[in-house]
Amino acid sequence: MPEVEVTAGPVEYGDSGGEGRPIVFLGGLPHDERLWDGVVAELSPRFRCLTPVLPLGAHRRPMRPDADLSLSGLSRIVTDFLRQLDLRDAIVCFNDWGGAQTLVANGETERVGGLILVSCETEGNYPPGLAGRVAALSGWLPGGFAVMRRVLRSPALRRLPLTYGQMSKNGVPDELMRGWLEPLRRGEIKRDLRRYVRDVRRGRREMRAATPALRSFERPVLVVWDAEGKLMPNSEGRRLAASFPRSEYVELPDCYTLIPLDQPGALAR
Repeated sequence: MPEVEVTAGPVEYGDSGGEGRPIVFLGGLPHDERLWDGVVAELSPRFRCLTPVLPLGAHRRPMRPDADLSLSGLSRIVTDFLRQLDLRDAIVCFNDWGGAQTLVANGETERVGGLILVSCETEGNYPPGLAGRVAALSGWLPGGFAVMRRVLRSPALRRLPLTYGQMSKNGVPDELMRGWLEPLRRGEIKRDLRRYVRDVRRGRREMRAATPALRSFERPVLVVWDAEGKLMPNSEGRRLAASFPRSEYVELPDCYTLIPLDQPGALAR
């Protein structure tokens, strides 16, 4: 995969190429570019689809030891990515991870022409649900990430509500999940993820402070929520959409949080 050097370190990314308007797709913990394969397949004939891998556990290239991997720090990685690739009027699409709020609040939207927010973290749901709190706790417990890897590699344990049971209605394929978890065998990747999940209290404060600033983002926003899942409450999605002056709110059936896996065609449309 190609990679670009940002302030925090190297970021690998997929790139469909082409002359179309750029869409930058961002996932959560622990997701890599493959989360978006089905959506990219639908949209790449018309758009340039880019899928950077954020340092949220599935990244294969470690960040610098002194990198800021807070919630705001990760949104600055997105800003740096747009700048380094000279992307303009980009549509930035978030799923699961809620970095759009700090992106806007920190005034980092010069190259952003629109936002798509897909069943993601919000002011009232950060970290999201029981699964989010368990993931945050894993960063504090000795061997916590090793336990998380073992649990998520088991299809039966993956279906539990406190793990991945509310993430994907169809279930994450074994091969894909194993690929996501493989980098967490390495100490420097665990170090990066630990720094993010241990910062959850500050992240919650940043999310709360950032939300009122969304009124200042006057470009189009599409908020797409899963109609059936419990991890990302629908009331939070509607509230998030109402925080922007130009937004549309859509609910999709037959899916949970990972809409790019459960309903890629409907999401692309």
